[in-house]
Amino acid sequence: MRILWLSPWLRTLTRVQVDALADAGHATLVVTTDQHYEKVVARPDERVLDPAIKDPRTLPPLARVTAEARRFAPDVVVSELMHDPRWLPMTRLAPLVHVVHDDRPHDASEERPWHRRAVLDHQTRTAAAVVAPSAHVAAVLSARFGRRVDVVPLTSDVPEADLPPVPVPAAQRRDVVLLGRMSPYKNVAVALRAWARHTASPAYAGDRLLLLGNGPLDRVELPEHVEWRREHFAYADVLPVLARAKASLAHYRLATQSGVQVLSMQLGVPTVVSDSGGLPEFAAPDLPPLGIDDVDGLAGLLGRLADPGTAAALGAGAREHYERHFSADRAAVAWSGVFQRLAAERLGA
Repeated sequence: MRILWLSPWLRTLTRVQVDALADAGHATLVVTTDQHYEKVVARPDERVLDPAIKDPRTLPPLARVTAEARRFAPDVVVSELMHDPRWLPMTRLAPLVHVVHDDRPHDASEERPWHRRAVLDHQTRTAAAVVAPSAHVAAVLSARFGRRVDVVPLTSDVPEADLPPVPVPAAQRRDVVLLGRMSPYKNVAVALRAWARHTASPAYAGDRLLLLGNGPLDRVELPEHVEWRREHFAYADVLPVLARAKASLAHYRLATQSGVQVLSMQLGVPTVVSDSGGLPEFAAPDLPPLGIDDVDGLAGLLGRLADPGTAAALGAGAREHYERHFSADRAAVAWSGVFQRLAAERLGA
């Protein structure tokens, strides 16, 4: 099939998914922007637009890309976090598959203006199919909009070819990582309390808790053996640190699913999650989720993972779990199923 993919925000994830679809025999054209924090060079299958909606100079390039998309003659259009009304004509070139990642904002900083919500909700109501990356989000959307919502597993936005050697052996394991945009929903306060309790226990093995990322979280008092690297990172900087960690914390207060969770499992890192939203769906079976305020449980699990042999064994299990359920080729199979169903429905009509 010929797939037009509109993704102004999730450029790196889109690349991984369309590459897997290309491997499965599909042709793709991507329309995106340069707003993703990981800065990359445009590929031959990408058309990069300026998102400045009020600047009239952006209109001629948009018209050219829209005309090219029409000539591409897609069999299906995928729209992902696309709220620019000027892009809507491209959603009408073929049956639309609208992707919704979250059922609600994580916090006030993620609240969208009403006009952006209106564009996104319009697509959710009118698309030929709606896709969510977790059953949790699918159930909420289905109830809210009264329609079917398909689940396509969330894969990592880092290609396998860009990974360091994984999984890292036990002798090279050190530290625990909390990665990403530091916001209140990341549950950092609970993580710090659990870490302080762990470092005061006999299980402590000299590791650090590394907070890697900037964000709106107010500065907090850090206990001993905690380091906050408060900046935006490129993947080339983060991947080696995360890959050798004894654990990755995605123990969030509010989550629908987590890109950090799937990236950590892809790297072969034991990933600790809470029982919030869709996180339990993604969790490896040998690391069950914990309650969002379970400081004792989190401290105890950190003590268990302080042993490098245990961390390496659970990390290998996390990597196997990722490959079986969340790899790019698994996602491509699910995407192809959605596309084939739409094609069959179109023929039947």
